[in-house]
Amino acid sequence: MFDGNVSITADKKAKTLTISDDGIGLSAEEMKSTLGTIASSGTKAFVDSSKNADSADFEDQLIGQFGVGFYSAFMVADKIEVVSKAHAATEANLWSSDGKSGFSIESATREDTGTDITLHLRKDAKEYIEPERIEYLVKKYSDHISYPVNWSDPKGEPKRLNSAQALWTRQAKDISEDEYQSFYASTAMAYDKPFSVLHNRTEGAIEFTNLLFVPSAAPFDVFEPERRSKLQLYVNRVFITDNCEGLVPKWLRFLRGVVDTPDVDLNVSREMLQQNPVVTKINKAIVKRVLGEFGKALKNRREDYENFWNALGKVVKEGLYEDESNRTKILEISLFKSSQDGRLTTLGEYVENFAQGQEVIYYLSSENAEMAMTSPHLETFRAKGIDVIVLDDPIDDFWLSNTEDSDGKTFQSITHEDVDISNVGEAKDETEKEEPPVSEGLLETMKQSLEGVVSDVRLSANLEKSVARLIADKEAMNPQMERMLRMQNPNFKGSPKILEVNGKHALIQAMSSQTEKGNSEDLDKYARLLYDTAIIGEGEAIDDPGAFSDPLIGSWKGPNRNSFL
Repeated sequence: MFDGNVSITADKKAKTLTISDDGIGLSAEEMKSTLGTIASSGTKAFVDSSKNADSADFEDQLIGQFGVGFYSAFMVADKIEVVSKAHAATEANLWSSDGKSGFSIESATREDTGTDITLHLRKDAKEYIEPERIEYLVKKYSDHISYPVNWSDPKGEPKRLNSAQALWTRQAKDISEDEYQSFYASTAMAYDKPFSVLHNRTEGAIEFTNLLFVPSAAPFDVFEPERRSKLQLYVNRVFITDNCEGLVPKWLRFLRGVVDTPDVDLNVSREMLQQNPVVTKINKAIVKRVLGEFGKALKNRREDYENFWNALGKVVKEGLYEDESNRTKILEISLFKSSQDGRLTTLGEYVENFAQGQEVIYYLSSENAEMAMTSPHLETFRAKGIDVIVLDDPIDDFWLSNTEDSDGKTFQSITHEDVDISNVGEAKDETEKEEPPVSEGLLETMKQSLEGVVSDVRLSANLEKSVARLIADKEAMNPQMERMLRMQNPNFKGSPKILEVNGKHALIQAMSSQTEKGNSEDLDKYARLLYDTAIIGEGEAIDDPGAFSDPLIGSWKGPNRNSFL
């Protein structure tokens, strides 16, 4: 009588492993048609090619190459015997093969309907007789199949090896939050509360079920160089791999959980799964669902979404660079820091709060947000009430190079020379004193002093308190990008910057006055001091700390300490 049990028995003396069930069995004709196809299966060639593989690689290929296919058994056995009695049959049959010289079928004895598969293990596969090894493999690959799998010990009680349950096969409405949390903890080896749970079933051209968890904290390995997804792929509740590269894009590699489908052909290698059309369709469906979930969370769970973004937003933004087809959608759910108060804002919200006369999205690239908030580049923007997006992730400069605009609004770096905000934002106070003039000779002398270091020295219209800043030619790359390239290549110099000085600053006025008087003895040192000060303001290290400190200390002591101050 069929009770849905599968039992596993080992005989250490005979070096055999037997897997038995009480199912519908096979007739001799069915054995011939279903088991007798080894010649065309490619199994022998694979066995031969894998004989010299190390054990880790060998084990990893067993399921991946043949799925749940019968012939994977020849990876560990030099002979297989199948005794089966079909439903309503009067006698059983024995199918036998060594995987090399064909097979034979003959009459056999079995009292009840069902099947026994006996593996005569190879000398190098004795580990598969050990109960601990069998339990590990059953839990890894067959923990969620519908039928209970038991270890049959002749000297003791049968031991249940699998749970025979798959949470994702149940209706979402019937699953409690605690059950989801427990499953997440066991599959992801994580103990944070998931930010979101996506449990869906798709039917149609392809069929699959996904139970996905979006972590609220970054997994410890999410920033490893290989950027590998650990989403688990199942076929009919049988575990196949947690390394299916094409299942989700790399920018969603933090997803945890399972995808179960009956539509993936298992007679392909794991390497081919990435190009599998079913996997590609599943990938697109998952991306759509996840982005939709992010959009809903952004609207309805803003605080939770901001916490998630602080943890994993930099990973999501990789999609802005790598995933052209979804770039617009990703941009819509991306958050960026505001220069006004450090709050997180979407680009849509930023555009809604454009200052008067503003037509572009102003941004500042920086090594970190704290440094950006004190940048001299922001001074006039703040004075005029113009918000600036702060980009402090390395990936930002990469996706910006591929993104012309957001909803028709172009991006403009405030560290480039072509930024004109004279007609943007709040008007300057009409009662402000007229800016004092600065000697043309000072600018020219400084330019000569810094020849080969900067491309030009100019008065700035965008400085309020700082004495100087460095800006780039309109065609040059951002400082953040140059910094990354310099890390990869220490000899990379980048393009010379333009030094802008604040004509209202007391030091510039003093230097201008001394220049007009013909007293320019220390001007070279102070020009370098201003340049190094601007370098520090960019978050960079100066080339010669001694050359920076000498004129600085010299201005504090000696009979001529007030010559420029």
